[in-house]
Amino acid sequence: MNRTGILAVTALVLLTVFAAPAQAQEEESGEAESNVIVDVVLPVSLAFIMFSLGIGLTMEDFSLIFREPKAFGIGIVNQMLVLPLMGFAVATAAGLEGELAVGLIILACCPGGVTSNIITKLAKGDTALSISYTAVVSVVTVISLPIVVGLSMDHFMDGANADFEVLGLGLQMFMLTALPVAIGMGVRSYSPDRANAMEGGISKAAAGLFVIIVLAAIASEWDTLMDNIGTLGPAVVGLNVIMLTIGYQSAKMLDLEAVRATTVAIESGIQNASVGITVGGLIMAPAAGETISTLSLPSGVYGVLMYLVIAPFLFWRRSVAAASE
Repeated sequence: MNRTGILAVTALVLLTVFAAPAQAQEEESGEAESNVIVDVVLPVSLAFIMFSLGIGLTMEDFSLIFREPKAFGIGIVNQMLVLPLMGFAVATAAGLEGELAVGLIILACCPGGVTSNIITKLAKGDTALSISYTAVVSVVTVISLPIVVGLSMDHFMDGANADFEVLGLGLQMFMLTALPVAIGMGVRSYSPDRANAMEGGISKAAAGLFVIIVLAAIASEWDTLMDNIGTLGPAVVGLNVIMLTIGYQSAKMLDLEAVRATTVAIESGIQNASVGITVGGLIMAPAAGETISTLSLPSGVYGVLMYLVIAPFLFWRRSVAAASE
């Protein structure tokens, strides 16, 4: 690894140490083993995944906000306003309670991430627009997610957010999401050639970490998942389908062409499950003997089931695009 890569990784590790959840210091020593996952492995993995996003971004990616205000505005409203509201509605309609309901809201507040960018490209959407969404929402989420999650804990967990610090979670979110993105962008700005050389390997490693995080979340809470699969599974799939539909139809209603409507749909319906899993652990430590917080379970289930939902949509959009060529 070259000097730039070493400095970047060192910076990620240091900021992750500083961003470690405060509750880690309050846990009993008997739970130290499980805390290693929540307090070190998940935050480091998330920081690396967000760094992999940043290393592919430039300041030009943010300029689309001004060049395509309507297309950008529709997607932002869907992601930042409609999606959390639909999360509340789906959690209530599905009968989810407590940590599982709040976990679904956490998922609904997460940005799209690299996954949505890749899916947009495969679906023949506007990849530049997708990247702009991801870049902006990843920053804005630092503020919006803690506030919405605090409200959801008050609603679904009977005021269990008495000890929940919005500012503290916001700072942790900044350290684990926005700052790694900025470091990645800094690496590209400082040395574009090295960034290009690093990007492929880093992206593959980030994809591997994403798979590990999702599988670990499901395995850790397997009993809880089996007890609630009848409500949690349909809730996750339902939220995905609803937001894909709202995203595409809202874009078409406002006269966006199919390419951009496809992008809006994907950005509205695809969330970064690794962010949701990690944030769940930052807010609430796992139960004794568990590895991952119950708050993380909806995001873990979503990380698997979303591909079953997006596959038909992807096939449809690619078929339409091929027919029009």
